[in-house]
Order: sequence, then structure tokens, then C-alpha cells
Amino acid sequence: MWIADNWKDYEVLDTSGGEKLERWGKHILLRPDPQVIWNTPKKIPEWKKINAHYHRSSKGGGEWEFFDLPQQWSIHYDLKSVGKTLTFHLKPFSFKHTGLFPEQAVNWEWFSGLIGKAGTEGAPLKVLNLFAYTGGATVAAAAAGAQVTHVDASKGMVGWAKENAASSGVPETNTRWLVDDCQKFVEREIRRGNRYDGIIMDPPSYGRGPKGEIWKIEDNIFELIRLCSQVLKEDALFFLVNSYTTGLQPAVLSYMLNTVLVPRLGGSVDAGEVGLPVSSNHLVLPCGAAGRWCR
Repeated sequence: MWIADNWKDYEVLDTSGGEKLERWGKHILLRPDPQVIWNTPKKIPEWKKINAHYHRSSKGGGEWEFFDLPQQWSIHYDLKSVGKTLTFHLKPFSFKHTGLFPEQAVNWEWFSGLIGKAGTEGAPLKVLNLFAYTGGATVAAAAAGAQVTHVDASKGMVGWAKENAASSGVPETNTRWLVDDCQKFVEREIRRGNRYDGIIMDPPSYGRGPKGEIWKIEDNIFELIRLCSQVLKEDALFFLVNSYTTGLQPAVLSYMLNTVLVPRLGGSVDAGEVGLPVSSNHLVLPCGAAGRWCR
């Protein structure tokens, strides 16, 4: 398992009864987590000091209950691989989210280290970030020196990502921001002949494009990986795909990358679970899976 254990401004304090107790900077949030199927004693005092609680509804979705939480605040992450500090703006919004997936920091370290090392050997690397959300991976790649094309179907998320990039001191010239359907964008890039040194994709289990296009990961992910292989340079550096969907285990991600990328580009594939340490008991909370290909 790859564990995101370099955070200072974030931690999972405890988990029990379908929920995780987290510290985001100075604020403590209680949010549902489907992986937490255990009921364990809630011994630490922070269980009684929460600033906000997201309650799931039996009919789907849910709502926030606020006690003492600002509308927006920021946390920082020290990107060890390139020695830079990233800043992210957070706010509670729909379906329990805060605008950041902290477990992805372990992937940021991986690809930013590759970018930083390779970038010293020539021109800046071109990286494509699909389903790029609020830009955690975009900011990390750009901080490492890459020229990043950031694509997401939500105009609001792209705007939020721009704020994170500005707060992290990423030069505006390092990033291209696009509101678009990811698969249609890749298809156009193939026709235009544009090629990239690295690709990052963090697809949702289900979603809609800006014009109502339906995305279902089990039906669409393999075809998208196949299309993306066509916009990778012959000497491409890396490819990363994340999954929060139960059916897409690490072995499934590994099989797809080995099938699509290795025959054409060589290199090697690694896949594993991604997790966050739980400070109260020194165990690890699983947070999905990732597949990595590198040259």
C-alpha cells in the first residue's frame, strides 16, 4: 500500500461506525466513509470537539451540520520530492467533499519526483491532467516544473483549481485551464497531433460532462486509457490512473495498463492501494487504488 504520511496540516484522527474523524488544519470534521465497516470505541476527546458533521441520508446524498467552521480556509502540504510548499483552499460543499483528496499526496510525490528529475535534462515536460477537480495534482506537477493541461467538466472546479495554483505560487504560464469533456478532449488531441510526456487521470465512478455526457467508469475507463495512449510521446515518462470504485482493484488497473501501454512503450507497471495513516491507532485507512506506469 502507498501511504500518504507526509501531511502536517491534515490527519485522520480516528474511524468508527461508518465515519472518519479528520483534522483539516485547525478544524475537525466528521464525514462518512464506506470503507469504515467497523465499530470501535471512540476514546479520543476530538470526537466531542467537531466543527462540522456531514450526515448521510438514507435516500442518498446528505447534508452538513455546522458547529464552528469558516466558509473557507487553507491548508499546506510540503512537497518533499521538489522541496516546495503547496497551498489549498478548502470549503465544505456537496456530497461531503472539502475540495481535496489528501491520500493523493503520495501520488503527487511520485510523479513530481519523476518530473523534477527529468526536467533538469531539457525542456519542461508536458503533462495532461484529466478529471482534474480542484487541481491538487495539477499544482504538484506544475510546482515540479511541468507544463500542465488541466481538464475538468466543471467550470466551478476549474476556477477553484486556479485559486489553488495562485496560492501555491505556480506561474500562470505553467498551466492551461480547460472546461471540457475529458474523452472528447483526448479525441481532439489525437486528431491535432498533440502529445504529452505524462498523463494523470482521477475519474469519478459516475459523472456528467459539460453537455450532459454520461461517464460510468466501468464502461468507459478502458477505452479512455486506450485513447490516452495515443497522446503519449514515444519517450513518455509516466501515466497515473486512480480509482475509488470497489470493482476496480489494483490488479484490474495493472492489467489495463499492461495491456495498453507496455506493448507500445515498454516500461513497467505498478499498482496498489492508497491509504492514510490513522493517528489514534497507527493503522491505515484504505482510500482506493492507483495504477502507475513509468518508462
